[in-house]
Amino acid sequence: MPRGRWIARLLVVVLLSAVSSAMLTSCKVSYGFNGASIDYNKTKTITIADFPIRSSYVWGPMGPLFNNQLKDVFANHTRLQQVKRNGDLMVEGEITQYSQRNKSVSSEGYSAQTELSMTVNVRFTNNVNHKEDFERAFTATQTYETTKSLSSVQEELVTEMCKDLTDQIFNATVANW
Repeated sequence: MPRGRWIARLLVVVLLSAVSSAMLTSCKVSYGFNGASIDYNKTKTITIADFPIRSSYVWGPMGPLFNNQLKDVFANHTRLQQVKRNGDLMVEGEITQYSQRNKSVSSEGYSAQTELSMTVNVRFTNNVNHKEDFERAFTATQTYETTKSLSSVQEELVTEMCKDLTDQIFNATVANW
């Protein structure tokens, strides 16, 4: 085999190896961001209380939607057993704010976009390591064109905000990254 062909084949093998290595590394990194860092030898249970709505502005299905998504994210991404009370980890709080405001104005002086926001206050207790306990607010927002009615986009937007909020809470409580 001529030397030029041999070098070309060697370069192809090296290039393919480098690409494969990069793909494997990126897969490992993306997987790490979705998982929890829990010592299952010490932490086995979690109590997730239903979050009541304390906001003056309310959309009826918002509470059950949020509460179900919060429980689902822990069920789907951890091996923790959900218990009614006295869990090794405890998540409780309330939905404190649900509101909309004008976000941008058109050239005619009318509202062009409206921002919908939702805030939850969370109290997290780690009965295995109280140094990780906290209480804080988490907020999610979604924007929609004012040409659409809130009732036509509300379910989709609240679902997205609930997903964002439950991901934020999951990451703050057990993902530790």
